[in-house]
Amino acid sequence: MRTQVGIVGAGPAGLMLSHLLALQGIESVVIEARSRQYCEDRVRAGVLEQGTVDLLNETGVGERMQLQGLLHHGIELGFDRRRHRIDMTKLTGRAVTVYGQHEVVRDLIAARLKAGGQLFFEAENASVYALDSERPMVRYEVGGVAQQLECDFIAGCDGFHGICRPSAPEGVFQVYERVYPFGWLGILAEAAPSQEELVYMNHERGFALFSMRSPTVTRLYLQCDPAEDLKEWPDERVWQELQTRLTCDDGWRPNEGRILQKSVTPMRSFVTEPMQYGRLFLAGDSAHIVPPTGAKGMNLAISDVRVLAEGLAGFYKAGRSDLLARYSDVCLRRIWKVQRFSWWMTSMLHQFPDASPFDQRRQRAELDYVTSSAAAAKSLAENYVGLPMEHLL
Repeated sequence: MRTQVGIVGAGPAGLMLSHLLALQGIESVVIEARSRQYCEDRVRAGVLEQGTVDLLNETGVGERMQLQGLLHHGIELGFDRRRHRIDMTKLTGRAVTVYGQHEVVRDLIAARLKAGGQLFFEAENASVYALDSERPMVRYEVGGVAQQLECDFIAGCDGFHGICRPSAPEGVFQVYERVYPFGWLGILAEAAPSQEELVYMNHERGFALFSMRSPTVTRLYLQCDPAEDLKEWPDERVWQELQTRLTCDDGWRPNEGRILQKSVTPMRSFVTEPMQYGRLFLAGDSAHIVPPTGAKGMNLAISDVRVLAEGLAGFYKAGRSDLLARYSDVCLRRIWKVQRFSWWMTSMLHQFPDASPFDQRRQRAELDYVTSSAAAAKSLAENYVGLPMEHLL
C-alpha cells in the first residue's frame, strides 16, 4: 500500500492530523493497535482550550461539541476550606469547553470514515523503517495478514509508550523529564455536578479536583500514591476522602452517586527534543507529557498536528521543505510554556512529601496572591484558556 503520510496512532493527534491533511487534499493512512471501540470509549481529559474549540469548529467537526459541550467562563481555586473564582472570560475574553477526549475521537473517526479515510484498527506488531530515507515504511498485521505501508512521511502519534520514538537511532532524541511523587485517583460518578465550574482544591491531606463530563456525570480526582492499590479504595472510602478534601465552609460539597470508573494515573513532565528525525515527526504524547493539573495534554497534541499539517501542506503544494525543518522549534516554544504552567499549577496545589514548613507557607502565600491579585489571576487565566497556537508561516 502507498500513501503520502502514514500516521501511527488513532488518538486526537493522529485523527486530527489525518482530518487536516484531507482538507488540504493530502492522502494519509491511520494505523492503530487498539480497537475502534476502545478508542471511542476511553475516557480521558475533557477541557478544551479556546483555540482547540475554534479549530474543531473551523474544520467542520465541532457540531456535536457545540450541542453537548459545557462552556466554562471560570474556574475556582480552593484552600483553607474557601473557594475563590478566577473569571477567565472577564480577564481574557476567552473561555474553555468541557467535552471529553473520547467524544472528540468519536467525532474525528466519524468525519474520516464519512470522507472515505483509511483507518486500520487492531493493527498488530507495527514497526517503522527507513526513517531517514525518502520512502519510510510502516509494517503491521491486520487479522494475522502482514501489511506494508510506504509513505513520504510518518507521523508518530502513538503516545508515550508507542513504537515510533524508540525506533529512531539512539542519541537522536534528548529527553527532559520530571516524575512526581504522587498520582491521581480518578473516578467517574453517576451524579449531577453540584456546580457549573471546576474546583481545584489545595488541602492538607492532598489535592482534590471537582470536574464533570456531562450534566449527569461528575469527574473527581484525589492526590494519592502513584503505586496505590485500588483494592484499598472501596467506594465508601473514596467518597469519604473526597468530601473531606472538597467540602467548604459555605456548605458546598460534591454530589455522590454510583461510581462508574476508577483508576490511578501517575504524574510526570516529559519532553523530547527534537520532535523529528528524518521523515519521522512526533506529535502529542509521543513527544511530550504534562501533568493533568493544567488540562493541557490533548490541547498540546492538537496544536502539534496543526503545525505539522501546515508544514506538510507547504511541502506538497509549494515544494517547501524549510517549513517541516522548523516543526520542532516552532512546537517546542509553546510546549515549554505549557510545561511551565502545568508544573506551576501542580506545585501550587499538591502536597509534596518532602515539603518543609517554609515550603508550605510559601505555597499558601502563592494561592493567596493568585486569588487576590488581578495581574496574577490574569496570568493564570490566559494560560488556562490557551496561549496562541504557533504557526510556521
